[in-house]
Amino acid sequence: MPLSEQEQRLLDEMERSLYHNDADFVSAVSGGRGRLNYGALVVGILVAILGLGVVIAGVIFRQPLIGLVGFVAMFAGVLIALRRSKRTAGSPVSPPASGSPAGSGRGTASSSKSGFMDRLNDRWERRDDDRGQ
Repeated sequence: MPLSEQEQRLLDEMERSLYHNDADFVSAVSGGRGRLNYGALVVGILVAILGLGVVIAGVIFRQPLIGLVGFVAMFAGVLIALRRSKRTAGSPVSPPASGSPAGSGRGTASSSKSGFMDRLNDRWERRDDDRGQ
């Protein structure tokens, strides 16, 4: 069952309020996003497999130092595999503006984080001004 216009406006208002008032949430949502870097994923998996082979070689030759180097290589492989693309990781996440006239003047996705927060503050102030009239 679709939401009524009033329910949709209330939901949009609650979402904008959450983005405006909870800076920790906004930073957590916008900081962890990014496209998966498939090249880094493949390289990371290969480095981790190579590290596993070095660990096994260290066990076979009974050399703890070789095993330690293999473990470090495996760990580095996992970190490389989980790395996100830098190109989209820094782009801010803005709340969707479905059915809201305030969302029609949105900036580009390449704007800075301070610009994102400024736009949210402007929307909030416009909302308060509209309610006061």
